[in-house]
Amino acid sequence: MTLDRPDLARRLTVVPQPRRMPGVLSVDEVTLLLGAATAPKYKAAFATAYGAGLRVSEVVALKVGDIDSERMLLRVERGKGRKSLPSRKRGSSRDVVATAARTARPWWREGRRRSLLLPGGWLFPGRNPVEPLSARQLCRAVRAAAQAAGIKKRVSPHTLRHSFATHLLEQDVDIRVIQTLLGHAKLDTTALYTRVANTTIRAVTSPLDRLAPLIDGRPRPGT
Repeated sequence: MTLDRPDLARRLTVVPQPRRMPGVLSVDEVTLLLGAATAPKYKAAFATAYGAGLRVSEVVALKVGDIDSERMLLRVERGKGRKSLPSRKRGSSRDVVATAARTARPWWREGRRRSLLLPGGWLFPGRNPVEPLSARQLCRAVRAAAQAAGIKKRVSPHTLRHSFATHLLEQDVDIRVIQTLLGHAKLDTTALYTRVANTTIRAVTSPLDRLAPLIDGRPRPGT
């Protein structure tokens, strides 16, 4: 397209890359990570990433006005591809967001006391309250908390998003609901989490189990 040479494009070969399995924390490891956060702001950011399944770019772009605590509605205006994603929280998802809000209260009080949370400003401001917390700063904070908590896995803010989706699957939440909460355009992307949902895998009945009574009751050849 750039060189106006369609004959070169015909020679290109697409080499598919295998998709890596997402890293997931257990519920106990998430608890340890939250407890090892070095500051209320980071603890609240971790809880939001896990409790709402947000991307790191969505967490740092949140503003105070994006959270409606009365309606339990979290509106992500700056999702992947700058798509607006309204995420209604019902059932267990509502409880998850309520828990994240309670965890954020210490940071809310401290941020207001220190004049760090400006009216209409960022929910997680950086060192300069006018600027948001950077994705790199949040990644460093997550790695430091994981190391302090003794978690040997490789942990990033996106690990909390993976854990959110996997834990919902293990709670038998419909995969299409999870797709909506994560903001995935394709169901295939969400279905990747079924590979790491342990309880979902254990709940699958093998076809051999259905044949077991017939096999056990069948007379052996020659008897």
